[in-house]
Amino acid sequence: MPEVIFNGPDGRLEGRYSHSKVPGAPIALILHPNPQHGGTMNNKVVYSMYQSFVKRGFSTLRFNFRGIGRSQGEFDNGIGEMSDAASALDWLQSHNPSASSSWIGGFSFGAWISMQLMMRRPEISGFLSIAPPATQHDFSFLAPCPASGLIVHGDKDELVAVEDVNKLAAKLKSQKNIVIDYEIVQGCDHLFTKHMKKLNRIVEDYLDKSLIKAA
Repeated sequence: MPEVIFNGPDGRLEGRYSHSKVPGAPIALILHPNPQHGGTMNNKVVYSMYQSFVKRGFSTLRFNFRGIGRSQGEFDNGIGEMSDAASALDWLQSHNPSASSSWIGGFSFGAWISMQLMMRRPEISGFLSIAPPATQHDFSFLAPCPASGLIVHGDKDELVAVEDVNKLAAKLKSQKNIVIDYEIVQGCDHLFTKHMKKLNRIVEDYLDKSLIKAA
């Protein structure tokens, strides 16, 4: 998984990239949790999602938002980070001009940013949203949600109330022309501390199912 450096709107951004050997392979961009709370592209949930896509033949990129690791700039409360994510997707697409589809995944703060990006980029056809911070942020911009996807949340999440994510999932499920899979992990905290194997299984089962449908 080679290190890559690409230009963002506020300076260089640092990432890790795996390029598929399959012509026309799909692409996936993975976004990390809040940098102000220690979130980086090496977060275990982010790394796990990254590996799940790589194993399925995606050209996959994860990167550090501005001000983290070797990425230049300073934290911008989501506004600049949204621009960083758009630049990362541009870079990924430039290296995969014949990609068959585009996916996005995010954990916590990264889930919030990823779903905003999805609203702006109609080419994104699938998403993974892990512990979306529906308690802290307004997700009403998903009106309508443009793509089908997976939401996973722990019922013992100490930062994001499961009731708020239930409402978000119910709202999205009520929309036509998309399918939302919603998985609640029993006894699980925000960081999936003791439930990584369960999360991996949910994500990989969902990707396998989705790729079969797309074939």
